[in-house]
Amino acid sequence: MAVGFVGAGRMGLPMVRRLVAAGHPVRVSALSNEEGSLLTREGATPVFAVRAVADDAAVVIICVYSDEQVRQVAFDEGLIDAMEPGSVLVVHTTCSPRTVQALAEYAATHGVQVVDSPISGGPDDIAAGRITSWQGGDPDDVQRIRPYLNSYADPMIYVGAVGSGQTVKLLNNAVFAANVALAVQAARIATELGFDEKAAVEAMRYGSSDSKALAMIAASPSSDTFVEMVREFLGKDVVVVRRITHDIGVDLGPIGDVLDSDDGRSVLGVHIGERAPS
Repeated sequence: MAVGFVGAGRMGLPMVRRLVAAGHPVRVSALSNEEGSLLTREGATPVFAVRAVADDAAVVIICVYSDEQVRQVAFDEGLIDAMEPGSVLVVHTTCSPRTVQALAEYAATHGVQVVDSPISGGPDDIAAGRITSWQGGDPDDVQRIRPYLNSYADPMIYVGAVGSGQTVKLLNNAVFAANVALAVQAARIATELGFDEKAAVEAMRYGSSDSKALAMIAASPSSDTFVEMVREFLGKDVVVVRRITHDIGVDLGPIGDVLDSDDGRSVLGVHIGERAPS
């Protein structure tokens, strides 16, 4: 059976390539004739209605940008309605756990299962088959999707029921954003003390302060350049974390304090107290 795919963009297109290379027939939603031609050259089958990706598909994958787009694709454009009973919907988009839980509740009335599978890494990691994936859902459904996701994801980490993958990813991104804010603050202080920023960041990488955030800043032309690269994605995810923790009465504690600092607001482009649209 085929794999259906919605969202063949910066992250999704390398996934499609890996799926095709692994021998899976892939039907991909295309937004234009130009995109359709590109997908054809990549060995996939373009379709021009979201519902059509579900034809003869055992697994359908969503890899769009935002929570709102997930809901639009799955509900408004009829993707779940078009899926075959017994098939599995995989959501790679980082979104609210409540969104994937709502998808799962609705999908169950159609005999469709849902696994949330947010990812961590970039296009190069996908191309190399080593993107990290946290997975939430029924263990049997998780096992059913692994032969497909194996083509681009490793490790795949099972973390619990539907929504658990999103919870882990959002917390991961909140901690990462705090790490970035602290690293940016350290770079700024080093500059104010008369050090070259890049030299100071490289030197700290050899000490106990080293982190993935520090390493990524060191690999960028400057801390400001790196912040510009990640702000849009981190900002949207941290606002969702804040909304969820606020709604259930959980305090982010020191993580929230860091993100609410001047450097934290600079990194996120948003105040941590802001709530995402419901």
